[in-house]
Amino acid sequence: MTTGQPGTGKARPAPARAEAETQPATAAAAATSTPAQPARTSDKASAVPTPESGAHRPRPTDGTTTGAATNGTPHGTIGDNQPRPAKSDVAEDGNAAEDGATAKAIDAALGRRDRGRGRAWRWWAKDTAATDGAKGNATTDGTQGDTANNGAKGDAAKAGEAAKNAEAAKDGETAEAGAATKAGDTAKTGDTAKTAAAAKNSDTAKNDTAKNDTAKNDAAKAGSTKGDADEVGDPAEDGGTKDAATKGGGAAKDEKAGDADGRVKTDGESKPVAADRWEAFASAPDPKPSIFSRAGRAVGRFLIHEWTLASLGALVLAVLMTWPTLRYPRYTLPQDYWDPSLQAWQMAWSGHILLTDPAHLWQSNTFFPELWSFAFSDTLLGYAPAGMLGSGPEDAVLRYNIMFVLAHALATLGAYALARQLGAGRIGAAVAGVSYTYAPWLLAQAGHLHVLSNGGIPLALAMLARGHGWSLRHGYRPERRHDGWIYAGWLVAAWQLSLGFGIGLPFAYLLGGAVLVAVVLFYVRRLRTRRAIPFGRRLLVADLLGGLLFAGVGLLMAIPFFKVTELHPYAERTIRDISIFSPPASGFVTAPAESRIWGGLHEGARAALPWHPEMTLLPGFVLYALALGGLFFSVWRLRHRLLLLAGVLVTMVFAMGTRFFDGTFTYVPLFEHVPGWSALRTPGRLMLWTTLLLGLLAAGAVTALTDRVRELTAQRIPSWPGPWLRTATLLPLLLVTLEGLNTTPHPVVPTQPAAMRSAEGPLLVLPSNQSLDQHVMLWSTSGFPDVVNGGSGFTPRQLDDVRRVSQSFPNQTSVDYLRTLGVRTVVLLREQVAGTPWEISIDAPVESLGITRQEVGSAVVFRL
Repeated sequence: MTTGQPGTGKARPAPARAEAETQPATAAAAATSTPAQPARTSDKASAVPTPESGAHRPRPTDGTTTGAATNGTPHGTIGDNQPRPAKSDVAEDGNAAEDGATAKAIDAALGRRDRGRGRAWRWWAKDTAATDGAKGNATTDGTQGDTANNGAKGDAAKAGEAAKNAEAAKDGETAEAGAATKAGDTAKTGDTAKTAAAAKNSDTAKNDTAKNDTAKNDAAKAGSTKGDADEVGDPAEDGGTKDAATKGGGAAKDEKAGDADGRVKTDGESKPVAADRWEAFASAPDPKPSIFSRAGRAVGRFLIHEWTLASLGALVLAVLMTWPTLRYPRYTLPQDYWDPSLQAWQMAWSGHILLTDPAHLWQSNTFFPELWSFAFSDTLLGYAPAGMLGSGPEDAVLRYNIMFVLAHALATLGAYALARQLGAGRIGAAVAGVSYTYAPWLLAQAGHLHVLSNGGIPLALAMLARGHGWSLRHGYRPERRHDGWIYAGWLVAAWQLSLGFGIGLPFAYLLGGAVLVAVVLFYVRRLRTRRAIPFGRRLLVADLLGGLLFAGVGLLMAIPFFKVTELHPYAERTIRDISIFSPPASGFVTAPAESRIWGGLHEGARAALPWHPEMTLLPGFVLYALALGGLFFSVWRLRHRLLLLAGVLVTMVFAMGTRFFDGTFTYVPLFEHVPGWSALRTPGRLMLWTTLLLGLLAAGAVTALTDRVRELTAQRIPSWPGPWLRTATLLPLLLVTLEGLNTTPHPVVPTQPAAMRSAEGPLLVLPSNQSLDQHVMLWSTSGFPDVVNGGSGFTPRQLDDVRRVSQSFPNQTSVDYLRTLGVRTVVLLREQVAGTPWEISIDAPVESLGITRQEVGSAVVFRL
């Protein structure tokens, strides 16, 4: 603004810096002898209002218009000693006397320096203010808030407003108008109580008008005068106003700091200022991923998860280690085509009958007309879902080969999971998994899928241990309990039991014993520590329900076998039968012929064994060495190592059957007193538990080795294991895998005779014996007609009678006997009659017997 000296008519530029930071004391304050009050900061108003100012306290605003007039006076009230309000914030040409009075007031308050430049400055400011007014910055009652907003935005804007007020002061009225020219800045300086009260409304107007785009335009235009405003002299040289200017300047700085924080405070309340203009230049936020992106990331995380990689690794290893099982999966079977043919039929029958007539599950189409014939052997009932897919002998062979490979993969994964749960590292757990699945002694069991299907045992134990929060290495951790894993563990255990009692029965008794021991130890520890050990009602319910499910499945599976024992008492095993299959101690270091590494070297040792397929029990020399090292160097505690060693020795003793002191204190008591144990004729298969315990000892040693290697590599720069250290950690796994290589044969399955596809049952296929009847069982998967033939762990006496009487077929005696049994068709295979009585009688006339004969391919069909 400009100021003029009284009586001279000359004008000089107003000190813009003082205008920007503080307003001088007004003439109204001097007339009423009211001392200047300290300015209130942006946080708290410190001025005490006088009665006069309190009478004119500003009314609350509605947020759209300012609560004070443009001169800082409460809207609609004008006191006697108060300056007249300007009509707008722009300089107007009317009322020159009033403008002159305002100029006199400014001159008296700010001093008389630099008077010569005032006239030019006044007219320049008048033109600038007029231009601002033309752009629409004035409001109906005066936009004091615009001026306050421009003041908050910078010194340049305040200098522009000073020019407007200077033009209003050119008619020389009293100095009272000086305090009214800029109410927003008056609030900052706090000269009087009146202006302090009015400053509240000014701040409110400042907040409201700061949101308008026009205020930004004013700030931009006012900025052009900053260079000139900086040249204006400091009004603080006048003694009466120097202190007030200093205080006002501090208040202005505080308010600027408050604005810099992004908040403008009004009477203790904070309101956000307009959005930062520079946000438009900020980097764009990351776009929200689509459902396909999220699904892709979830799939990626799943594919690189440890258990996904472990499962895929176990499956790939199973395919490679059992090769060429899947080379011709519809035409060949591993090991031989006798027992595998029987088990291929079992899977096909269970799937077929559960879909068509579940009530007759145990009344199979073989061994006609025997009852409960499906319980003559271990049933592999757990594979029934696979048996529901496909039909016929070729599909049955394909199904068997697939399950053969998957059984190896599951065993590897199960042992790996158990070792990991107990605290072993990844490589150590892999050693346990591979050694458990591909131990050399299991190569002799390649024709027994019910023995190889043992992966549910370690997997169920791992799940149960995980659900109870227990680890061999870390002990009991209640925070890791989860009842879901307990349910899953009991379900897997029940499924394992459904595959057969040959492997499942020892598992059931071991699991029951483990539960009993765990309960006893739980209460002993509770009594010893006199402190409740956290367990949880949910875990208790899960164990009870899971245990009932497991027991229920075992009972339902056992009922048919008890029925068979009741109907065929001679089917029970005797101690003499057990003695035939009991291996000597030399069997623990003898490999089967199917071992690629040791098979040829141990040919002489095998010849000394009475029944070498069930007596070559070598778990692997590498596994022996690793387990021995695990007794001295391991991550397991010493007592745990000793317990594992005791388990290895005990299971070896039981695997010897009657060879260990005639089994008087070991196997015989189990055989005589434990329900169902008498059905186990091959003690050597208990070597499965020995192998698992040896694998856990080896896992502890390998884990300790890998931990030590990790400690050594941590001291390297960079901390990455060298090639020799990597080889040292992977060498045990590599050696165990090499020792499991096999030379298992894969013979071609005999082709189904064309006569079997169209023959009506019940039928008898001749010749009949244990081996050939297993092929007949496989061929009967085309429609499942009732057949008299069958092969199992024992031979029913009726089938013995049929074989004996049929030696003279066709004659009247055999025909009458077969008709008595209900047989309607007899199929005589020409390819199998060489050296048998049927070699001569196959072409004998049958007209006198009342039967017919028909040549169908390589077979002769007799219809009774």
